[in-house]
This record gives sequence, structure tokens and C-alpha cells, in this order.
Amino acid sequence: MFFKQLPTKEASLSYFFGCAGHGLAVAVDVVAGDEDWFSEQASLANVRITHVIDTHVHADHYTGGRELARRVEASYCLHECASALVGFDFQPLADGQVLEFGNVRIKILHTPGHTLESVCLLVSDARRGPDPWFVITGDTLFVGAVGRPDLAGREQEMAGMLHQSLGEKLLSLPVELEIYPGHQAGSACGAGLSGKPNSTIGFEKRWNPFLAMDRETFVRELTGSIPARPADMDRIVAANIAA
Repeated sequence: MFFKQLPTKEASLSYFFGCAGHGLAVAVDVVAGDEDWFSEQASLANVRITHVIDTHVHADHYTGGRELARRVEASYCLHECASALVGFDFQPLADGQVLEFGNVRIKILHTPGHTLESVCLLVSDARRGPDPWFVITGDTLFVGAVGRPDLAGREQEMAGMLHQSLGEKLLSLPVELEIYPGHQAGSACGAGLSGKPNSTIGFEKRWNPFLAMDRETFVRELTGSIPARPADMDRIVAANIAA
């Protein structure tokens, strides 16, 4: 497996990885303006990008996912429930679905809470072994923090969903599993994010204050520490869901 993390605008983190042996790759959470970087990396690695995935509809930056997918003739993917939100066709992803890229496999974990359509990507490499190697957590789990729950305007309900998603989908994963989030310090998508761009499930369970809270405390603390909404959020979301 090859793997690259791209720090980009609005303290976002994008990902490019896949199977060099089979010449297949996936791009995750591409930010508008970075499409050329992904195309260049694919050319350098002699691989073909077959899927472009957004872990959710972004509210803090314009996505480059659809444009990259158009350029390289790849499938653009969102969780299936995004069909109620967006005005264009996409390849729907379902909870538990597995995508295969040669020796690389991605299991889709539906993790609503930051947004209803949020997903995490559990990644394994068959050449390394059957167990998952890392999880791309989007805006569900950050290093030292969790995603903000208010973007849908139902912060109490969404915070409860996020607590359930974390407990059922992520905290039961192996403690040694690496996590790669969608943002680092400086992002408006959560409060208290670390500047470190990766962690492990075990480290977060020990040191991330939100992960030790019961549901009631989690909802109270999370909704009480919501940062200011991203500048031009409504305009960004409108562009990211427009036909």
C-alpha cells in the first residue's frame, strides 16, 4: 500500500492511497484547488484513481471531489443518505460495504453526528494481514476532540448521535489502530483539536476527554463548547450540494 496525507486549506487533511501492485487508488476529502496534486501523484505512482470519497458534505471548504472525479473519470462517493441533500448523482456508500482496490480494502462505517451522512473509512491491506491498519475518521473523531454537532441546526440530537457513533463504531476498534482525521488544529469543525495529524484509538481513549463521557455529559459538554460557525458556511454548503 502507498499512503499520503495532504495538509491543505482551513486546516483540512486530505488522503491519497491505494494498491501500487494493481495500479488502483482512492482520494478522500479533496479540497477545491488541490485536484492537480492528486492527478500528479497518481501519475507519479503510475496508478489510476477509481474512487473519490467525501466523508461528508463539507461546510468549511469547497470540495474538489466532484471535479477530480470528473477529470479522472472516477466514481464520486458519499453515504447513501446524502441523496436527500445533494442535487447530483453519486455512487452511494452503505454502512458495512467494502470497497476493494487490489490488496487494499475499505470498509464503510456510517457515523452520523457531525452530519447525518458522515462516514469513517476502515482500511486494511491484504499483504500486511487481514486486520485493519488505520481508520480515516473525517470530522467524526479528531486528535483530542470530536466533530461539532450543530451544522444541521439540531445540536442536541446530533450530539447524541455522535456519542452513539463513537461508541458503537470507533471505540470498539483495536487500541493500536491508527486514526487519520479530516482536520487538525485551526479548523472550525471542532473545538480543542490537536496540531498532531494522526493518533491511535488507544491514545484517544486515554487522553481525549470526550471519549470517557457518558451520553448526558457528552451532549452537555459538546454543545456548550461549539466554536463560531465557519465563515461563508451557507454559501459553501450550497455550492457543495448544488447540481
